[in-house]
Amino acid sequence: MSTLFDLLEKIKTKPGLYLGTASITSLRMFILGYRFARSELSITNTETESEFYKKFQPWLQNRLSIRTVNGWEKIILLTCIDEKAAFDYFFQLLDEFRQRDKSQDIDPILVESSSKNSEKVA
Repeated sequence: MSTLFDLLEKIKTKPGLYLGTASITSLRMFILGYRFARSELSITNTETESEFYKKFQPWLQNRLSIRTVNGWEKIILLTCIDEKAAFDYFFQLLDEFRQRDKSQDIDPILVESSSKNSEKVA
């Protein structure tokens, strides 16, 4: 069975076949649908898939120095001129994410709790 990353490589080369158009928003919806379908079929995520779902957003926020409640697709779109540019940039960022030094990862729960503690102090 293909993994999320195998599928993303196929989407990268032929976005029209899978998404209709090269769009970051369509890609996000596709990934959510893929994740939901696997869950409904009781197919367990691989370790790298789980890592993507849990850590890509905090990594991206740190990488782009953006703090927001928006999803990763909105963050990427914020930095690009249009959906196509954001789609292309996603794959560049995904490569960086997959090659990152994992020892530098920020635990999203620790970041949230430390920001709440600093708000209490202020």
